[in-house]
Amino acid sequence: MGFRCWLAGYDTGYIACWENGWNEYNRILGPSRAKRAVTELACWVRAVRSSASRKIEYYPFGCSGFCPDECMAISLIAASQNHRCPAMQACALALTGSDLVDPVIDAANAFADALQEADQCLSQEAVAALVAGKASGREGGIAGRR
Repeated sequence: MGFRCWLAGYDTGYIACWENGWNEYNRILGPSRAKRAVTELACWVRAVRSSASRKIEYYPFGCSGFCPDECMAISLIAASQNHRCPAMQACALALTGSDLVDPVIDAANAFADALQEADQCLSQEAVAALVAGKASGREGGIAGRR
């Protein structure tokens, strides 16, 4: 959800988009853990936007599913948390459409670490189901507490 909120905020300039993202993170993680996660999220989304050779697509806030670019972004973070380096490279290339993915991967690693420290780990099985169109994207469907 944060990915779409931050992209929408950058695209529209409306602070309400970022507030929606912050509120979701704060609700799930609490203020102190949310602060670090959202900081790293913002850095990652900036890196994705600056490296992308195309427009990154996303669904509106509140939409229950995820579009292909959002699924690829989720897969990138899952690959980072599960130490799958070739998958990270492939996801970053597919997401951005660019060969300039090192900053994206570095920022994804920092965001993945912040999520992991907040006990939010992306299950490889849930991500595979999401990409296959079998998961709804609702809370608990992708990230799980350790």
